[in-house]
Amino acid sequence: MQKGNIGVTTENIFPIIKKFLYSDHEIFLRELVSNAVDATQKLKTLAATGDFKGELGDLTVRVKVDKENGTITISDRGLGMTAEEIDKYINQIAFSGANDFLEKYKDDANAIIGHFGLGFYSAFMVAKTVDIVTLSYSYKEGAKAVKWSCDGSPEFTLEETERSDRGTDIILHVDEDCKEFLEESRLQGLLTKYCHFLAVPVAFGKKKEWKDGKQVETDEDNLINDTCPIWTKKPSDLKEEDYKKFYRDLYPMADEPLFWIHLNVDYPFNLTGVLYFPKIKSNIDLQRNKIQLYCNQVYVTDSVEGIVPDFLTLLHGVIDSPDIPLNVSRSYLQSDSNVKKISTYITKKVSDRLQSIFKNDRKEFEEKWDDLKIFINYGMLTQEDFYEKASKFALFKDTDNKYYTFEEYQTLIKDNQTDKNGSLIYLYANNLDEQYTYIDAAKNKGYNVLLMDGQLDVPMINMLEQKFEKSHFTRVDSDIVDRLIVKEDQKGEELPHDKQEVLSSLFKGQMPKVKKTEFHVEAHALGENNAPIVITQAEYMRRMKDMASIQPGMSFYGEMPDMFNLVLNSDHRLIKQVLSDAETACAEKLVPVESEIAMLTLRRNELQKAQEGKKDEEIPTAEKDELSDVEKKIEAQKTEKENILNGYAAGNKVVHQLIDLALLQNNMLKGEALTNFVKRSVEMI
Repeated sequence: MQKGNIGVTTENIFPIIKKFLYSDHEIFLRELVSNAVDATQKLKTLAATGDFKGELGDLTVRVKVDKENGTITISDRGLGMTAEEIDKYINQIAFSGANDFLEKYKDDANAIIGHFGLGFYSAFMVAKTVDIVTLSYSYKEGAKAVKWSCDGSPEFTLEETERSDRGTDIILHVDEDCKEFLEESRLQGLLTKYCHFLAVPVAFGKKKEWKDGKQVETDEDNLINDTCPIWTKKPSDLKEEDYKKFYRDLYPMADEPLFWIHLNVDYPFNLTGVLYFPKIKSNIDLQRNKIQLYCNQVYVTDSVEGIVPDFLTLLHGVIDSPDIPLNVSRSYLQSDSNVKKISTYITKKVSDRLQSIFKNDRKEFEEKWDDLKIFINYGMLTQEDFYEKASKFALFKDTDNKYYTFEEYQTLIKDNQTDKNGSLIYLYANNLDEQYTYIDAAKNKGYNVLLMDGQLDVPMINMLEQKFEKSHFTRVDSDIVDRLIVKEDQKGEELPHDKQEVLSSLFKGQMPKVKKTEFHVEAHALGENNAPIVITQAEYMRRMKDMASIQPGMSFYGEMPDMFNLVLNSDHRLIKQVLSDAETACAEKLVPVESEIAMLTLRRNELQKAQEGKKDEEIPTAEKDELSDVEKKIEAQKTEKENILNGYAAGNKVVHQLIDLALLQNNMLKGEALTNFVKRSVEMI
């Protein structure tokens, strides 16, 4: 029996493995099974070239667990090893500067594995002792079976042993703190996760079936992998159902995918895979980490940020590339030239596929647009080169459920929706039901209204305003219809200013007190056939508040109050009636107040005129004091006037009914106010 020390340039590499790789300790199974598969594939290669002339026989890699004895065994019938090969591949893991390397990568577990080639040594993350029992395929030429043992220190033993068949058994004597890996369900889960598509059959015990009220083992191997997944096949050999079945196998609970892309490139890098477009409507983050990354059918990760562009992490499916090492560090992914090329290639394939569907079957594309929209918008917002391609097939959807490309829509609205400054106005709504009245008013003016109710439509609007020449997006409820697109059209005759003030005072004092909400009341001639009262919200502030809810750094806008305009239609008979009744009912009280305001205003104007052109020091103090006193008295009389009008309006059911109708139309009438509205409505009927 040979004894010795493993050739390491640090006193003990195993505590380092345990310490720095502990967070990824479950990968031990991937590493050991992958090694077994690799040894098996190499034997198949030797057989194909004639360098191995024996019978290949059953090449299944087998994983067994013995809970009673605390062991996990990974067995293969591959190349096997001689004593000399054990010494070369297992014992000699040193290289110059290993200490420096370990220090450099001490915080990066994957980098340590990748550079050391420590796949086998990951076994010591879960095992207190590891045995290797192996017999080389060349045993007929004199090679002997050997057993190598190590207890997690640099010391090992190597001795001849009995083994009748070529191949290798790796026997892990599992440590006390890793007993979880002796549970069949735990190992089954890890094998399914990491080894589901390995190129050599992998069996984990025997299949079980219910018999006599309990599960019993059968004689059939419990194979956990598909050795020829669809991404390894030619697209011409696959049917639509093959792709759908594979998707169901990967994501059993998911809806059927919209469509897919089969990736297959061998220059300037090697890449295969299938990417699926899932049905996505919202909750972007919940949809991430659905792309599985493989290296030669060995599972690496489902965290593919850095390998594919951020917006493509919304896709589902598989990418397999030997040009991405099995163990990769995040910093490596961000700087590697092959990874960058892969990212660019995938983006191009995705945009080409979408363009192809759009050109060849636009009807199908439109039918799937609502599911595709968030994915395409996300790409356009985050990646300039994708925007350039996607702008040719991205769609607008209007409130009549019709679809247009950006160019088509511009042509549709340019004649009727260009304002006096030559800017194209894109009108949109984000809720068909809540904004129905506003949409209907815009349509009656001959305008087209877009439906922009998607999760990313607010940032999309901001971006498109920058991309489109002389264009603005305006929500259809942001102003009265005549001011949505200002063309200098002839308006109805406006009320005199003093009567506008009376109307505003009547309604302003009766507006509900809503937390973080402010109302500005104004009167305008909107035409006798239009609504008597309309609530609008300015586009800019509303959009900034919407952005604040989804974009960090804009919380300032989110804290600002909601600001609404209450627009009174001075042409409508009800508003005219309210004004007339108020002036009649309040005349006795208003006449002396208005007379006093008129006299004070006249005196203020005289004082201001006398002070015109004079420097401050040239104006007598008495005149300054009188002007200040007059202005205070004017404000006091205006307050008195407002109080008189408010007192009248408080008992005017029509005023309250009109306000509540406007609030109700905008889903702003709730609680006690809604109950009072219902009672009042019954009384008035």
